[in-house]
Amino acid sequence: MASEERFDVVDEQDCVIGSAPRAEVHARGLLHRAVHIFVSDAAGRVLVQKRSARKDLYPNQWAASASGHVDSGEDYDGAAVRELGEELGVTGGAALERVCRVEACEETGREFVWVYRCRHDGPVVANADEISEVAWRSPAEIDRWTAERPGEFAPSFLLVWARCRQRLI
Repeated sequence: MASEERFDVVDEQDCVIGSAPRAEVHARGLLHRAVHIFVSDAAGRVLVQKRSARKDLYPNQWAASASGHVDSGEDYDGAAVRELGEELGVTGGAALERVCRVEACEETGREFVWVYRCRHDGPVVANADEISEVAWRSPAEIDRWTAERPGEFAPSFLLVWARCRQRLI
């Protein structure tokens, strides 16, 4: 049996002050780190994913192209590369660019979040353990969708999309 994930615990300035198992971090509401990656194609569409029904947080809700926690000892950039590969099978050729940072708050699950973008016109292979569906949508379509049916989206997606949208395109 694999050991439980460990996350760095951080202070209000996002400085590492320790580490703890995933379950403890979430149960105690400790500050920690995450990444969200938005993949776009040559047509300007953005890939969104529907989280698997098996996810412990926000199952069956739409989210960024790829996202995840920063593991203990890992940096944001390394986590973004890892998550893109693990969730979508995108490795190597996709140049990730930091877009904006979101401070830890309730909507992010007490996570400091770095948001990335990349262009990828090749295939994606959604990890069935993480993702039940993917969809390519224009930014305008995502704007309408989030306005009309916000309950279909993870709270962190809504916050990140609102704060970073103009820089993602």
